[in-house]
Amino acid sequence: MCRNIKTLFNFEPPATEEEVRAASLQFVRKLSGFNEPSKANGEAFELAVQEVAEAARKLLDSLVTQAPSRNREIEIERARAKSIKRFGAK
Repeated sequence: MCRNIKTLFNFEPPATEEEVRAASLQFVRKLSGFNEPSKANGEAFELAVQEVAEAARKLLDSLVTQAPSRNREIEIERARAKSIKRFGAK
């Protein structure tokens, strides 16, 4: 479920508001079944994205860990290597 939603906790630098909103948008899209809502549902859809983003930010800001922060570039390279192993080079 929601394969496009990436882990945002415990990275240096911390997740940006754009990353939190993008994850929230993907979550609301998954829940609603809409990639783009109709005009009739647009306001409710956008409100849901905003509320999910606020809840996600509160969560990320309140979580604690003893683990060292992860490096985004290293995690991106790991994901690429995993993808190549799974799907082959393109």
